[in-house]
Amino acid sequence: MFKKNFIKQIAKIEKVSYPFLQKQIELGRVVIPLNKNHCIEKPTAIGEGLKVKVNANIGLSTNELNSRNELKKVAAAVQHGADTIMDLSVNTDLANFRRKVIKNCSVPIGTVPLYEIALEVEKKRNDFTNMNFDDIWDILKKQAEEGVDFFTIHAGILKKSISMIRKKKRLGGIVSRGGAILTRWMINNKKENPFYDNFDKILDLAKKHNITISLGDALRPGAIADSTDELQIFELKILGELVKQCRKNGVQVMVEGPGHIRLDEIAKNMLLEKKYCHNAPFYVLGPLPTDIAAGYDHITSAIGGAIAAFNGADFLCVVTPAEHLRHPTVEDIKDGVIASRIAAHCVNLLRFKDELNRNTQISLHRSHRDWEKIFPLTIDESKAREYRKQLKSSEDICSMCGDFCSLKIIDKCFLLK
Repeated sequence: MFKKNFIKQIAKIEKVSYPFLQKQIELGRVVIPLNKNHCIEKPTAIGEGLKVKVNANIGLSTNELNSRNELKKVAAAVQHGADTIMDLSVNTDLANFRRKVIKNCSVPIGTVPLYEIALEVEKKRNDFTNMNFDDIWDILKKQAEEGVDFFTIHAGILKKSISMIRKKKRLGGIVSRGGAILTRWMINNKKENPFYDNFDKILDLAKKHNITISLGDALRPGAIADSTDELQIFELKILGELVKQCRKNGVQVMVEGPGHIRLDEIAKNMLLEKKYCHNAPFYVLGPLPTDIAAGYDHITSAIGGAIAAFNGADFLCVVTPAEHLRHPTVEDIKDGVIASRIAAHCVNLLRFKDELNRNTQISLHRSHRDWEKIFPLTIDESKAREYRKQLKSSEDICSMCGDFCSLKIIDKCFLLK
C-alpha cells in the first residue's frame, strides 16, 4: 500500500516509531488518505496512537457561486492548521472547482461523490431519483482519476432503515444530505441502496487508486432528542460489517460519526464505534452536546470534540459559527478550525511530549510577561498580537490587573527569578 520510506517519513512527522505506525496501518487502526494520482506537501495519518487530526469542510452551494472566495477558505483552513479538506460542493461548477482545490491544496482532499452524481442526473434526466449505478460509477471513476484522497460513501443506510424511521419518527429526521438523497431514491425506486449493493465494485476502484473510504453516517442524530437512538446504532453496526469488507479487499477505511450527542453519551458513542467497527479510525462531526448555540456552534463542537477525542475519536470535523444558519465566511472557517484544533490539542498534550512542552514554554514566558516569546506559541499568533496592541499603555501590565498584576507582585518576592 505504502513504501517503507514513506511510512518512515510519516512516523517522523507523527513522532512515533516506524514499527508502531506500520503495525497500526496493517491492523486498519490508522489510515493515510493519499490517492496515488495526488502529490501533496502535507500527507497526514489518522488513527489510534497518533495526534488527533482536524478536517475543514468547504464548497460551493446552490446559492454561493464564488469559487475564488471558496478557495480563500481552503487557504485559510490550511493556514490555521486543518489537516485535511473536504469539498462538499453542490453546484453546477463543482467539477471545475474540485480540480482547482486538488491542484492548489497542500493537504489531502475528500469529497462526497453522491453530490456530483445527483447534480449530473438532475441535469440529464430532471430528477436525481433516476440515478443508476452507471451514473455512480462514472463520477467515482472520474474523481478517483483526478486525485481525490478519500470518499465519503453512504453505504450504511438501507431499506430496512427507512422502515424503522417510519415506525419511530425522529425529532430531527435525517440531517445527512447524502442520507436524504438516498432515502428518497430508495423510496421512489423500491430498491436497496446502490452503494451498498455495489460496495465490492467501489472497493476495487478505491484499491486501484489507493483511496480511503470514509463510511458516511447517513443516520447521524441531528437533534439532542435523537442522541444514540436505535437508527444511529443500527447503521453503526452495518458500517462495522462494511469495515470488514474494506479490510478484506485491502482498502483503507474510517468511519464517520455523530452528530448531536448528549454530553453524557459522547464517551459511550466512541466506545460503541470502536467495538462495532473493529477499531477503525473514527471521524466525528462535533459532536455537538446542545442544540441551542446557533452562532456559537464552533464552541459547542470544541466541547464535544475534546470529550470525543479523549475517549477515542481520531479525527474532528470543523463546525463553524455559521453552522445551521448560513454559508460560512473565510473568518468563520478560521474560527471553526482554531476551535477544533484547541479541542484536539487539549487531548494531544496528554499524549505527546512536544504538545505538553509547548504549554510549559508558554506558561514560563507568561510568568515573565515575555510577549515576543509567547506570541509564536499561541494557536493564533496574529490575534494574540492584535489584542496586545489594543492595550494603550506600553507598561508591563495587562488590562485587567494593571498595577496589581499577580505575577509582578510575586516577582518582587523573588519567587519566579
